[in-house]
Amino acid sequence: MSVYEARRKPALRGTAGWNAILPGQPPPVALSGNVSADFAIIGAGFAGLSAALRLRQLAPGAKIVVLEAGRIAEGTQGRNSGFMIDLPHEIQGEDYAGAALGSDREIIDLNRQAIAFAGQAVERFAINKAFFDPAGKVNGAVSAKADGLNHAYARHLSQLGEKSEMLDAKSMHEMTGSRHYISGLYTPGTTMIQPAGYVRGLTEGLRREGVAIFENAPVVKIESRGASWDVSAQGHRISAGKVILANNGHLESFGFATQRLMHIFLFASMTVDLGREALQKLGGQPRWGITPSDPMGTTMRKIDTPLGGNRIITRTCAVFSPGMEVSEASLQRTARTHRKKFDDRFPALADVPMEYSWAGHLCLSRNSVSVMRELDRGLFSACVQNGLGTVRGTLTGIGAAELACGHDSAITRHFTAEAEPSKLPPPPLSTIGANLYLRWKEHLATND
Repeated sequence: MSVYEARRKPALRGTAGWNAILPGQPPPVALSGNVSADFAIIGAGFAGLSAALRLRQLAPGAKIVVLEAGRIAEGTQGRNSGFMIDLPHEIQGEDYAGAALGSDREIIDLNRQAIAFAGQAVERFAINKAFFDPAGKVNGAVSAKADGLNHAYARHLSQLGEKSEMLDAKSMHEMTGSRHYISGLYTPGTTMIQPAGYVRGLTEGLRREGVAIFENAPVVKIESRGASWDVSAQGHRISAGKVILANNGHLESFGFATQRLMHIFLFASMTVDLGREALQKLGGQPRWGITPSDPMGTTMRKIDTPLGGNRIITRTCAVFSPGMEVSEASLQRTARTHRKKFDDRFPALADVPMEYSWAGHLCLSRNSVSVMRELDRGLFSACVQNGLGTVRGTLTGIGAAELACGHDSAITRHFTAEAEPSKLPPPPLSTIGANLYLRWKEHLATND
């Protein structure tokens, strides 16, 4: 008999701004009594919900249960920047390019499958189209070094046969209202989403199709019982033929990939809803999204009323925390950095308050692999998204569902062929070294 007990529960700091700016949700659907299912999924983020939808496609009559530790869209799924990126986006590199053209081409094809899958879900469940906007994105450059990274990445994309367009300072000002950017690299294939809105819409659609999704139900134990599994949550038991772990870095909480996963927290702040006067001062387009040309730089995003208000989101600063939790002091420190980054870009809006600040949990491996495979007989994982939770989470969720159903695809072949995550140095060396490295990278990207 196999037994896996959770050593930690998810703990996130700050308000999930993307969820807070949407209308309130109905009361949580609570787990009550013991339940039986064909499939149990742990985690209702991009991976878990994508797995549930793929299972519904492959096994239409199956009983599917999803267990979410908190409220829908309050976890990491509501704390990202909302970019579904089709191109290589290696955040541990210098300019996002991958290791080789062949592998980058494969990644692009897979990422586009994930975006198409999400787009089909938007149609299937009549999710608000404003929450899924195929507008592309821009890598913003605010220094000569950053501009050089954009040109290097553009050359890499050209070798891949991918389109991109260099934008000058005037074009960047016309788009953003900011004179801080000296150039930009536009790529058309990214879909910008309202992540909480998309996840909430996906949850509602799956519930309408009979998927049981329970909230405030952190799983504390998974144990095999002959040919099935018992999953324990909130004092209740879910008996399932197969289980999918779709809890990203908390895979390690259940004893898997121990000392192989890097738990990184990124931080973001969101302004209040900008009034007419502030919008006139700002200018620019109603919606845009900028990722930094240097992966350790600053992401900025402007949204408008259909997404939850005329607001600007600033995202930067990283902390390595193997304990999977960050302090209030870290949140306050990074919020001050966000204020400075915002004021540098929009000095005319220096009096605009930030309404929300939050931390989001990323899980990376040193060799940039995910863990999408069968961990034990009938126990599967869709984890370790390497900071690309919207697209990589969708892909690993699809793949885990396909593995659980014995379905072979390009997605299952790609992830099951990946190596194990590389081992990390032992603590405290890993913690000290990683945070020193992150501070150094942030320093190099200070102007970005």
